[in-house]
Amino acid sequence: MQVRRWASRTLTAVDDAHLGDVLMVTTELVTNAYDHGQGPLEVRMSYTPVPCRVHVEVDDSCLDQPVLSRPSPTTPGGRGMLLVDKLAAAWGVREHRETGSKTVWADVACDGADAERCTSTVD
Repeated sequence: MQVRRWASRTLTAVDDAHLGDVLMVTTELVTNAYDHGQGPLEVRMSYTPVPCRVHVEVDDSCLDQPVLSRPSPTTPGGRGMLLVDKLAAAWGVREHRETGSKTVWADVACDGADAERCTSTVD
């Protein structure tokens, strides 16, 4: 997925453990934009070294809210927002009723058990 490669090249100051969480959250948000909208309209990331956080935003063309649901063992899908909820320190939605779109955002912090301190700013 191109967004994963872009994020990996851009977030050079983020340690591998934290980057893995960021990439997973980003992948899930972008996948939801494809599954429930017409694909992502825009993907944005910002990095803050103190406290170490990556803020991810994905715009899509659907006002339907993401749902945390209990996935069925016999049905594919339905696990994405559960992963986002587990990996992100916080997440939410901003509706843009005037355009019929929304932004789903997530903040991923470097406070996991195996995370290392972030080193510098984004290139």
